[in-house]
Amino acid sequence: TSEVLVEALRSDAVDEQSKHDMGGDIVPQLVKEGGANVYDFSENDVPGSTDRDRGYWRDVGTIGAYHDAHLDLVSIDPVFNLYNRQWPIYSHMPALPGAKFVEGGQAHESIVSPGCVISGAVVDHSVLSPSVIIRSGATVEASVITSDVEIGRGATVRRAIIDKGVVVPDGAEIGVDHEHDLARGFTVSSDGITVVGKGADVPPP
Repeated sequence: TSEVLVEALRSDAVDEQSKHDMGGDIVPQLVKEGGANVYDFSENDVPGSTDRDRGYWRDVGTIGAYHDAHLDLVSIDPVFNLYNRQWPIYSHMPALPGAKFVEGGQAHESIVSPGCVISGAVVDHSVLSPSVIIRSGATVEASVITSDVEIGRGATVRRAIIDKGVVVPDGAEIGVDHEHDLARGFTVSSDGITVVGKGADVPPP
């Protein structure tokens, strides 16, 4: 129940030995105390599911897994199928205009959310959250771009996760040179995903 989880979170918050990780600390403690149950996703009967997407599950506890889960969505035959009309996902979406492609902007095997503008840029194997603007000559590859991000003219973003509100200056490169990414204070995962945190300052090239 929610009360058990809230109590577990409170207990973990005051434990100085804990890393306060849901999968690494809180759930194991609940298991130890007998307060956890297991849900068998292999027996989850989702209306409209196929043999390919039945029982889909990913632990997104790492940067790489979070990145991969998003890329699961953009394949031609996605293993996690958002287009199953028999199993609608209910969420609140802001009232935004449709995505717009101007000046030859292109997106290949990508999800482009409402409010996005791709202006003379190329997006490939990526997920764009609402209200992302990508300007002329920019390239976005294998990346997760969250809401209200602006990517400047001629910029390159490759195998990256860009959090909310980041402005990538004209000509900047993210995910191209990992040493350069680290020198600017970005995080680079062990599997080579560059992460730019929420509202982070990306210096011009």
